[in-house]
Amino acid sequence: MSVPITGVILAGGAGRRMGGVDKGLQELDGQPLVQRVLVRLAPQVDSMLISANRNRERYARFGCPVLGDTIPGYAGPLAGLQAALANALTPLLVSAPCDSPFLPADLVARLHAAFEASAADLAVARAGGRVHRAFCLLRRELRPGLDAFLASGERRVGLWHASLKVVEVDFDDEAEAFANVNTLEDLGMDRAS
Repeated sequence: MSVPITGVILAGGAGRRMGGVDKGLQELDGQPLVQRVLVRLAPQVDSMLISANRNRERYARFGCPVLGDTIPGYAGPLAGLQAALANALTPLLVSAPCDSPFLPADLVARLHAAFEASAADLAVARAGGRVHRAFCLLRRELRPGLDAFLASGERRVGLWHASLKVVEVDFDDEAEAFANVNTLEDLGMDRAS
């Protein structure tokens, strides 16, 4: 890929399904979830950011700039994306959630190929009959539109995507790579990474 891309790990949620813990810092097989995602995503991009609203000093230990939402109250993944778009120094940004430690090693290449081929605003992963909206590649210049969308009080990712030219990228051959860790019980998963 000739166009530089910034990656962002979305770790700014409230962790409600995990009892309010900071999900990205929970360990799976002795390694924090955010670190597992970083190890898989960083080789695919030119630079990395972490979106986090708590424990920012702990996230900073992973060697990436850590950004908090500008909207209070855990406004959701779009708020993390907004912060990343405001801080990315590259024309393109790719996002991944902190709770998907098995993400594909070719995620960015496949999103980027479809993105370029379709001249889309945003490319998003689809696998197992589901659109995985937190896995997306988008243009930095979408930020003003996202700012306006969030300023209107909206938070729904699907509704924002509906306002854009989006290409869905089929990852059915790697559907298991999008498995996510939603509960403390899920952290007991015995999976090969």
